[in-house]
Amino acid sequence: LPGHTGGTAIGILVRGEFRTRERAFRLLLSWGASFFPGELSSKEVCISSALRSGNRRFAELLESELGGRRCEIVDLPSRPELNGKTCVVEEYLKGRDEYIVTLESGRKESLTISGANLKRRDRTPDDCGYCVEFKNGRAVRHEFDSSEECREFLTMVDERRRPAVTEDDEARADRAAAELLAELDLEDAVVKQQPRCIDKGRSPGKRRAGGKKCKRK
Repeated sequence: LPGHTGGTAIGILVRGEFRTRERAFRLLLSWGASFFPGELSSKEVCISSALRSGNRRFAELLESELGGRRCEIVDLPSRPELNGKTCVVEEYLKGRDEYIVTLESGRKESLTISGANLKRRDRTPDDCGYCVEFKNGRAVRHEFDSSEECREFLTMVDERRRPAVTEDDEARADRAAAELLAELDLEDAVVKQQPRCIDKGRSPGKRRAGGKKCKRK
């Protein structure tokens, strides 16, 4: 989405050397980054920047509907086992209206597929395709074949980070709760036993000095 100045992440990347930032462009596109009308955020500006840097292949990719996007393979009769699998569009074959894609799982197989067999499926936190975990000082990349696998892994990591609650912890919590309840009961009892002051000689709109007497409930 555009920021308060009207700029976007893609627009910021365009300002630099395009050739060195193509990887970042592709990452943003796979996460669903959008183009917006404007001086630095439109698709036309990004295409012009790619052409100026001599990257015609990437410019043609941006001109296509699914260029750089993460997609799901659908209705592929020649290889039905790939239906439902996710891939990333790497290149657009303009003359044939086909895309070269790379599968996300397995051997990272490269395929040529018609646009009719691709459905855009942007990355989301619950369906990101992969996750990089920093564990014991090392970065470990986990890849998932489905959004269900991704969610299961994220749930497992979240539970693993939670502090373990032992029986001693539960016992201490129970004791603290019991002590608090006891204090509240004691305080309530003291309030009930306190004397109540009544002014016997008081009349409406008039107070008599020395007329107060304390009477216990």
